[in-house]
Amino acid sequence: MSTSMTVDDVDLEDLDLWAGPPAAQEAALTLLRTERPRAFFRERDVNGRPKDPGYWALTRYDDLVEVSRRPEDFSSARGTNIVDLPPDLTEFMGSIIAMDDPRHARLRRIVSRGFTPRTLDKLKSDVEALAAEIVSGIAERGECDFVTEVAALLPLRVIVDLMGIPRSEEKFILDTTNVILGATDPEYVPDQSARGLRQALLQAGQDLAGLVRELAEDRLRNPRADLTTTLMVAEAEEEAMTPQELASFFILLVGAGNETTRNAIAHGLLALTEHPDQRGAWQADFATLAPTAVEEIVRWASPVLHMRRTVRADGVRLGDQEFTEGDKVVLWYYSANRDESIFDDPFRFDVARRPNEHIGFGAPGPHFCLGAHLARREITVAFQELFRQLPDIRAVGRPEYLRNNFIHGIKHLPASFSPVRVSAS
Repeated sequence: MSTSMTVDDVDLEDLDLWAGPPAAQEAALTLLRTERPRAFFRERDVNGRPKDPGYWALTRYDDLVEVSRRPEDFSSARGTNIVDLPPDLTEFMGSIIAMDDPRHARLRRIVSRGFTPRTLDKLKSDVEALAAEIVSGIAERGECDFVTEVAALLPLRVIVDLMGIPRSEEKFILDTTNVILGATDPEYVPDQSARGLRQALLQAGQDLAGLVRELAEDRLRNPRADLTTTLMVAEAEEEAMTPQELASFFILLVGAGNETTRNAIAHGLLALTEHPDQRGAWQADFATLAPTAVEEIVRWASPVLHMRRTVRADGVRLGDQEFTEGDKVVLWYYSANRDESIFDDPFRFDVARRPNEHIGFGAPGPHFCLGAHLARREITVAFQELFRQLPDIRAVGRPEYLRNNFIHGIKHLPASFSPVRVSAS
């Protein structure tokens, strides 16, 4: 991107920007933070034509934190993406992140039963075993596509096992998730017309929902020790999910729980390859640096680029900015996590960074990520196992970035390492 770029040249809906080198994205967002941190943009349709109503792009850390703490002024229920979807599709695809209280509070309370730190701590040995199995599966080959063969598999397999879904459904779930969260990338949805995108999203959502409804109905008849049963069965009817609610939540779970964690792991390997001094420091003292290294990976990756809120009434203010009812405000986490006023030397990858109050899991407020504890565990275990079995693994060649301005995705990342013979157990 040219150094002579102005704020008026920035286009955050340009999907080619997000599929390109990170330096171009960082230059655009730095310019907005510096010169117009609450910039207004016209929206565009699938053909690139401007359309109403437009949105306000918030790029500074403090603004994102304040908006996230004020759900009474900034609604989640009207959609979390820049583009408006039909209300039924918004809720179906978004589940609890596309709700306000009291419905949000009820479903979050139900979901919290399955995501307590104590419950997730019991998964520690399971996550470690899964990571060892996945890394062993590639160890003898000396090379792999790190995203499809490692980073995507660990969080997905954790979720599949947690929900009690047969492993035979794993590839189906991965493929449909790629469509739902990567629909704007032609690799996943070749027909990029408005009709093609809508049909692909509806079909993928319906396919996933069908799988989970069958699972839910089975658990109502045959309860088991899995998350599905925990969410579906309760003494009070209002404290249990309906099969439809579970289907919607599962779409969110495989998106938030798989897609975001997989991208953090993928961006982590890329960052460690590009910053060998930081990699060396972490490998030399893994346990001590793991907590700060994982937080830095999440800050650096910012797996969810943005979330939208909608202003609930005329006269709502954010600093000196006044909004009207229905205004869209878009919270750019990727920008906030590089805010120079918050982070010292924000473009430096530092596995020992302290403090590091990033908002890679969302800002404090009712929609802070319920799965943050599990995601941290998965990222930690992934690199622990990689360093144990494949200590010289590194990214090689150019990463293929997702053509999407919602998920900060890496689709493919070639990796190389010294082959290791895996002994049969």
